[in-house]
Amino acid sequence: MSRWRAALPESQTCPGLHPKQRGQQGREGILSPCIQLWGTSIGRTWSCWSESRGGIVVLGLNRSHAKNALSKNLVKMMSKAVDALKSDKKVRTVVFRSEVPGIFCAGADLKERAKMHSSEVSSFVSRARATINELANLPVPTIAAIDGTALGGGLELALACDIRVAASSAKMGLVETKLAIIPGAGGTQRLPRTIGVSLAKELIFSARIVDGEEAKSIGLISHVVEQNEAGDAAYRRALALAREFLPQGPVAMRVAKLAINQGMEVDLVTGLAIEEACYAQTIPTKDRIEGLLAFKEKRPPRYKGE
Repeated sequence: MSRWRAALPESQTCPGLHPKQRGQQGREGILSPCIQLWGTSIGRTWSCWSESRGGIVVLGLNRSHAKNALSKNLVKMMSKAVDALKSDKKVRTVVFRSEVPGIFCAGADLKERAKMHSSEVSSFVSRARATINELANLPVPTIAAIDGTALGGGLELALACDIRVAASSAKMGLVETKLAIIPGAGGTQRLPRTIGVSLAKELIFSARIVDGEEAKSIGLISHVVEQNEAGDAAYRRALALAREFLPQGPVAMRVAKLAINQGMEVDLVTGLAIEEACYAQTIPTKDRIEGLLAFKEKRPPRYKGE
């Protein structure tokens, strides 16, 4: 992942695998350090790993002392990470997780927020909204692995991902109305599009927190799993999903996401026109010819994203 290494000083590259990840190598394939993003004043806040088999990038939140709360610096690091991934053609799927046990992301950093002037708050929320929107617009599939609490901005972060997987014990909610504000990083828009308008209003008005089982029943997440002893069951399921995506044509995956995302915002007739335009992008590709040849020769295709 040369783009990551070029983006920050060489001294910031990851030194090695987390102990838990070392223990998973035999069962799940090796995760190699890609780049690690460091906060200027709060220590390690981000990590990035790429799978040896290629194509899967894991972004890990690690701000343990603050329950992964979204500070100004963390949002800045997130923006850098997403920007680096955006144009990297080697990336096939991004998995978003937490490296802090029991926590996905607790939302905004309220201690930092309390010290901000009103104008600073507006500026920060705008930056967070824009960054989370950049995540939503990544051209490759994104999966949020929710192994712990995801509240406020933390759930908004997960809602920006294409697929959400959660442990049954995980807690999720948009709780901003308890603080006399509203979800400001996409929650009022993405939650209704995910679970329906009426239910989204109910959850936001009540600031209700749901567990993984209820989240699955209302369509907030795609998969719910029983938590394991290591506390990473959702992450393991997310990796398994990501590996299901790897054999597919990279160009097709990107334009399929584009067709779905754009089509959902328009009427059916316009959506079908978008689908036609996206399909046309796959016709001249080398991968399409490789797919036909592989089918004829009864072998797995070797796609190159061309």
